[in-house]
Amino acid sequence: MTDALRLILEDHDGTQLETSCTRFAVLWQGKEVWIQQDGRGQLLIGVDVEEGDAEYANLLLRPMATNLVSLQLEMEPAEVDEDDDHVHGPDCGHHH
Repeated sequence: MTDALRLILEDHDGTQLETSCTRFAVLWQGKEVWIQQDGRGQLLIGVDVEEGDAEYANLLLRPMATNLVSLQLEMEPAEVDEDDDHVHGPDCGHHH
């Protein structure tokens, strides 16, 4: 299985351009939302967090129809919680 994503980009008049890449980002609400394959046939979607960001982005995925979902970006304050039991590891999605 390849990590390359085949993309079809379409402009407002319906003209399509096909290309491929290993990872791409959409700038949405001032954040980079990155999409890539994980090598096992799944898509990974994440939002880059910059050093010193005052908010974290949460991605909420909701089904809308059999072939359609809604993706919502919600921001929440980035507070360091002493009781946070999150263990950082290779699959946690945080950049270390």
